[in-house]
Formats: sequence, C-alpha cells, structure tokens
Amino acid sequence: MTKYFLAGLLLASIVLPAQASDYPLTVRSCDREVTFDRAPRHVAVHDTSLASMLLKLGLRDRIAGYSGFDDSKPRERWVLDSLAGVPQLAKRYPSLETLLDADIDLFFAGWNYGMHVGGAVTPATLQPFGIPVYELTESCSHVQKQRRPASLDDLYRDLRALGAIFSVKPTADALVSDIKGRVQKVQATVKRANDRPRVFLYDSGEDRPFTSGRLGMPQALIDIAGGHNIMDDVAASWTQVNWESVVERDPQIIAIVDYGPLTWQQKRDFLLQQPALQDVQAIRDQRFVVLTYMEATPSVANALATEKLAKAFHPTLFEGALR
Repeated sequence: MTKYFLAGLLLASIVLPAQASDYPLTVRSCDREVTFDRAPRHVAVHDTSLASMLLKLGLRDRIAGYSGFDDSKPRERWVLDSLAGVPQLAKRYPSLETLLDADIDLFFAGWNYGMHVGGAVTPATLQPFGIPVYELTESCSHVQKQRRPASLDDLYRDLRALGAIFSVKPTADALVSDIKGRVQKVQATVKRANDRPRVFLYDSGEDRPFTSGRLGMPQALIDIAGGHNIMDDVAASWTQVNWESVVERDPQIIAIVDYGPLTWQQKRDFLLQQPALQDVQAIRDQRFVVLTYMEATPSVANALATEKLAKAFHPTLFEGALR
C-alpha cells in the first residue's frame, strides 16, 4: 500500500504543475487583451445565449449570478433548470453596484448584451475593481473600427477562449467539433442547391421592422443554410430598416425570431395583414421559418438554427436528412 501511495503522490506532483502552467493566460477580447492569473471562480453572465456556452462547458458551479433573463425572451427550459439556485442579479442590465456586490472575478457579456457604449458597466468601469470582462465576439462590431460580417468563427473563438480561461480546453474543443460537424453536414447538402432564396429576418417592429444586417449572427446562419440575407448590405448587427426596402428586395422566405412580448404567430399574422407587403413573394406563398432567441443569437443552438433554416430554404434536399 505504501508503494502505491507514494507512486500516487509522485504522479500528482507531475500533473499539478502542468495544469498550473496555463497561467498567467492572456486572451483577446474585442480590441483588448485580458490576462488571468487563475481560472475564474465566480463569474456573472448576461443573457441566456451566453449562459448556454458556460453551461455546455460544464461551468455551472462557477456561475455566481446571471442577468438579462427578462420576460421578453422565451426562456430555454434546460438553461433555467441548469441555473436553479443561482441568483438572478438583474432582469435586464446589471448595475455596477450589483456586480460588485456579487463578488465576481469575471463578467461575461457583450455590447448590447449587458453593456452599452458609454454605460455604467463596461470593461473600463470594472477594471478599477479588478473585475475582468470577456466580450462576446459578435458584439465587438459596436466598438471596433474594423467591422466584419458575422461568422460562426466568432462562436468558435468564444468557446475556445472560455475553454482556455477556465482551463477546460478539451471540453471546449469537443463542443466546437460537434457544432462544426453539424454545420459542415448542412453546408455539404446545400451545395447541391440550384438557388439561394432571398430571406428577410423579422425580429419585431410595426412602423419600422427590426432586423439583422451583415454584422449580426443571422447573416452567418442564413449564408450557411444556403440563403441570401436581403439586408446583407446593411453594415449593422441588429437594426431598424424601412418597409419599403423589404418590399423592394422581395424576400421569398421570412425568418421570424420568437422573441419579445408578441408570439411568433402574432408576428406572422401582423406581416400577413400588412397592406404594403401583399405583393411580397414570401407573404403570397406564406413561407415562414421560426427561430428561437438562442438560435438567432450567438449560442450553442446555432448549429440547430442552420439545420432548421436549411430545411426551410431547401426542403427537397433535406427529405430524410439531418434527423
């Protein structure tokens, strides 16, 4: 017994330094570099989509609190169940005082996902208190001069960065590999398509529709699924446009985001009853596809979103596939 006990101690002495050698660790967050001396132990996370990443990485025990789960967002049951017992810090955006009271050592959020440019909670306002911020990559378009179209690489980058920050790289790599595999299967199938249907993403709005331009995650999802986002010339992520531009571009399919105070059915009925839209092909053919909030924003549900969209865009190609 003594021999095996001593061997165990020797093995532990070999393994532990290898784990500790990952720190200090520096990761890129938007235009900043953030350094960690150790894996965070108490993280606050904003939004269901961002929380889904931490949960799928097995980090539930590190979550000290969450915010942004207001009643306008359909709540993913598995996310809520996983966070049972974790304090809700704020229904909407948390205040600086709330985050300080939570005694956190990381805030995982994004621009317009828990933080506003010039707001009370930003990386700059949290820095004096020793609280680092990791920013959602897709949201960096709000603060960076060089603005590029959204890509699923943004999601992969965030998952890998979180894997490094929390020292769970194998879990992050496996999750990225799984998502990539599903997306590649979609891409391989839509290559056989003869066309790319024109797609309008409708989030909300009556006087002016709220949609996504080329800097938002829906751009990447629609591209992968073999569609053409009719607002891909708009250099914005989530933004308002005019109904006239929707009519002019004549979408063949409308993707509705199930988000906000109205149900997706109420949104669909509103669109069907709009006099100005009566000549739009998607309205005439009543071709709609519904995405959940998590599917339409950067999250671990993005692979499912590409599958759902691809089936709606190219139904004949996916008969019996992706099941």
